[in-house]
Amino acid sequence: MKKIHIILLVFIAGSIALLISLLNTGATYETIAEAKAMPGKFVHVAVRLDKSKPVEFDAKKDPNYLSFYAVGVENPDQAMKVIYRNGEIPNLMISERLVLKGKYMDDKFECKDVQTKCPSKYKEEMKPTEKSIEQNAVNNPAPATTAATNY
Repeated sequence: MKKIHIILLVFIAGSIALLISLLNTGATYETIAEAKAMPGKFVHVAVRLDKSKPVEFDAKKDPNYLSFYAVGVENPDQAMKVIYRNGEIPNLMISERLVLKGKYMDDKFECKDVQTKCPSKYKEEMKPTEKSIEQNAVNNPAPATTAATNY
């Protein structure tokens, strides 16, 4: 075999190994219990904001510190304290769901990034529209059409 063939085979083998390693790093959402069971490991956790507990943010004291409590999406009995050190999170209070990216350490979740999942504004707008269409159909029934028309 020529040297170029050997180099190409090594390159192809390396590319395949890289692709396989990238496939194994696909992110899946963990539960709060799973994140607590893997302290120090970087995970993605799907949660909801616990609105019964306060959100701590004081821009004068420390504009980068934010803490709040989160509960599980499927299991609201699971809860954890979340520390976020990148400032205020837009839409935190109105979000339906949060995806937290970080590590669970020392009885709290050290969050590096947050993705908010806000409710769709179109869901609420569709309901009144459907009602008005339904009401118009009842109040103004469509005229009967005839099978044959004269031209």
